[in-house]
Amino acid sequence: MYSIVSQPVPIDPWTGTGAWGPMHLRTVDEGVSPTIPQISYASTAPELSDDRRYDFFSRVVPPDSFQAQAMVDIVKAMGWNYVSTVASEGSYGEKGVDAFMQLSREAGGICIAQSLKIPHDHKPSDFDKIIRLLLDTRYARAVVLFASDEDIRGILNATKRADQLGHFLWIGSDSWGAKNSPIHQLEDAAVGAVTILPKRATISGFDAYFTSRTLENNRRNVWFAEYWEENFNCKLMSSSKKEESSRKCTGQERIGIDSKYEQEGKVQFVIDAVYAMAHALHNMQRDLCPENSGICPDMEVAGGKKLLKYIRSVSFNGSAGTSVTFNRNGDAPGRYDLFQYQWNNATGPGYRAIGQWTDTLQLNVEDMRWPRGEQDIPTSVCSLPCKTGERKKVVKGMACCWHCEPCEDYQYQVDEFTCKVCTYNMRPTANRSSCQAIPIVKLEWHSPWALIPVFLAMLGIIATIFVMATFIRYNDTPIVRASGRELSYVLLTGIFLCYIITFLMIAKPDVGVCSFRRIFLGLGMCISYAALLTKTNRIYRIFEQGKKSVTAPRLISPTSQLAITSSLIAVQLLGVLVWFGVDPPNTVIDYDEQKNMNPDLARGVLKCDITDLQIICSLGYSILLMVTCTVYAIKTRGVPENFNEAKPIGFTMYTTCIVWLAFIPIFFGTAQSAEKLYIQTTTLTISMNLSASVALGMLYVPKVYVIIFHPELNVQKRKRSFKAVVTAATMSSRLSHKASDRPNGEAKTELCENVDPNSPAVKKKFVSYNDLVI
Repeated sequence: MYSIVSQPVPIDPWTGTGAWGPMHLRTVDEGVSPTIPQISYASTAPELSDDRRYDFFSRVVPPDSFQAQAMVDIVKAMGWNYVSTVASEGSYGEKGVDAFMQLSREAGGICIAQSLKIPHDHKPSDFDKIIRLLLDTRYARAVVLFASDEDIRGILNATKRADQLGHFLWIGSDSWGAKNSPIHQLEDAAVGAVTILPKRATISGFDAYFTSRTLENNRRNVWFAEYWEENFNCKLMSSSKKEESSRKCTGQERIGIDSKYEQEGKVQFVIDAVYAMAHALHNMQRDLCPENSGICPDMEVAGGKKLLKYIRSVSFNGSAGTSVTFNRNGDAPGRYDLFQYQWNNATGPGYRAIGQWTDTLQLNVEDMRWPRGEQDIPTSVCSLPCKTGERKKVVKGMACCWHCEPCEDYQYQVDEFTCKVCTYNMRPTANRSSCQAIPIVKLEWHSPWALIPVFLAMLGIIATIFVMATFIRYNDTPIVRASGRELSYVLLTGIFLCYIITFLMIAKPDVGVCSFRRIFLGLGMCISYAALLTKTNRIYRIFEQGKKSVTAPRLISPTSQLAITSSLIAVQLLGVLVWFGVDPPNTVIDYDEQKNMNPDLARGVLKCDITDLQIICSLGYSILLMVTCTVYAIKTRGVPENFNEAKPIGFTMYTTCIVWLAFIPIFFGTAQSAEKLYIQTTTLTISMNLSASVALGMLYVPKVYVIIFHPELNVQKRKRSFKAVVTAATMSSRLSHKASDRPNGEAKTELCENVDPNSPAVKKKFVSYNDLVI
């Protein structure tokens, strides 16, 4: 006869403590003889280690990978990635936590905040310390428990003492299951706990057998007396560990009448384990001893390895009607029911089935209820998920903990750990999940930066056209003729082009507009100052020549003046032509000009491919003409006021120099400004408008005023020879002038103010230049 055992943990025949759930048959070691001595039942229990006796009296089922896997799946289904573990010291608790931690590492995405142990000889302060330690990682609200009933009660009690009801989310192993004893009078601390229990069935007939057990009829279980004392809380024998003050057992107590009783859920597995071994032995005997009814010599020498093979190959319907089989690792199929302890206002507290685990998790989340009235699944995470546009910076050594860092400047989020800079013509979207094109801008006509220059240019164009029309209408009058008609029209053309460039600078850039910008940017000023330079140079040469002789200098005729002016203008056009050949005009989008620290304000500027330096070079020749003309204007400042506009030209050039001296620092000082496009364009166009307006106002407005409002002054006085003109002009450097004695077109000169005007040596002279073009 063979005794059947399948675990080293003692089997409690009346409760099934130490039974298989699910069954493990790996304890039949290879090489061990299948002949197992019959267990000898004595009246007293054999000496056991404290650890084994502790496991026995705690009714703890040894853990297995299926239970740990089910708990890992529950944690992942809840979205919890930061959990703590608490285990009773001993094989059940420690092995259970080890299995859970191993499987959580393999599954990934779960971090263990703390792993704590409850000592054997615990005190209430030990549980208080555990709760304090768990609160050190407050975000790890989920706590996996592999503990005995007594330790579960101690943990729940400590939670109440710490006033942390509802904070922790308990996940209890099958030692908690759906039992009421661990949470008796601690229901409020257990609300929300998720527990697992192997699928089981109530075995009919067992209750009648077990409740009929008494001290008299027990002949098999060596721990029955000890159980009797614990169950009825009395003292049975002198060697009992019960306190002396405990009442004596009468022996007449009855299980289920004088104490609470419910069938242990693991009875089914005890029975199935015995049957599994019996089936294995039966199959082994059938194969090795087909002709014998009992054990044959072949079974005697078969060995544990062969027996293990037969055990793993059994397949039968168990005591609950479910199939009993074993996989390649010696484990029966894992089948667990999942419960949650809930508080219902209508029915009160109780366990509610919320799903099951049979190789895979089936969980009814909508049936779950949480403490503190939380509607959604509570969180148990080290760090909250980063927002869109933020990357994770993982804490070293703790993959579930991280800091969220926003993607900065022009970065966008590539993945949860990486930010990347958008390409030069892109900027991140509002949530920084991707990049989008930077908006393209240009100087708009309705912009205030454009309205002022356009308004000035339109006034200037109207005035220029009016002056030109007036000059054309009165082309043969003395004032028009005396001003040098040919150069006057050239100058008016240059002034007109200075106003026109405003519209080209504001127009939407394209190849045509950019080409015209290059041509006319410096051409208007070049024409204007070439004409003025020719005039001032002519005046200077005339009076310098007059100091030496009365012979007229060369190249002072209108044709010569036009030729000189044209040659000066040709230099500008030649430079522009070379520029076209070296660098053909085109448009560009400048993304750096208005790139702001705030990507939302970033803009790409559509403009012609003309740099600031190229603008200055294009204007440089005109500025050179302007400076040269100013020098000649200074040299001819002593010429009579009405001699070919010498002084008006001087005032024009002085004012123009001031305008352009103000332009240069403004233009280059705003090179780094975000409004560079607008400021520089406006500054340039206004400067050109002012330059043109100064020349128009000082050189032409007085003449137009006389022509229109005082035509009586626009008459020819008297003609003078070139010799008389030069002589008078030469003498003027030594004479003073009195404006009250000068009629229109004449200059009165006096030798000396202290000379008696009635003296015969003093003679008044008037020189007219109105009809003399020199």
